[in-house]
Amino acid sequence: MAITQAIANTFKKQLFEADMNFLASQDKFKIALYTSSATLNSATTAYSATNEVSDTGQYSAGGGLLVNLGTSLTAGVARVDFSDRSFTGVTLTARGALIYNTSSATTNAAVCVLDFGADKTATSGVFTIQFPAATSTAAILRISG
Repeated sequence: MAITQAIANTFKKQLFEADMNFLASQDKFKIALYTSSATLNSATTAYSATNEVSDTGQYSAGGGLLVNLGTSLTAGVARVDFSDRSFTGVTLTARGALIYNTSSATTNAAVCVLDFGADKTATSGVFTIQFPAATSTAAILRISG
């Protein structure tokens, strides 16, 4: 089993088919956490509960809603940004995550896989996914020509 950071292949196609809308008031995106037993990569097409971390504290199956801060364009690079996401009162170990679209024409369509690089743990505490700065070189989702 392995988690490999990637943009989902089906997401790339769905962009061209207008199935994804990243305007802050449009599609809703969630993030789900996974154990090291999960297999997630560019071939992941949709959210699945298989090898997702167990319900604990504020975290429940399917993960949590992301606050979409909208899109921007600078120096020929388009990007989207999300607010950091925290789950409180949790005891869990996660190796990676899946961002997926809950309102897409393709139900629970995968957007991207995040590999944390190692197991990350919270014990009766807060687990936070901190997104990188929304710059042309660091934003979590960006397209350049």
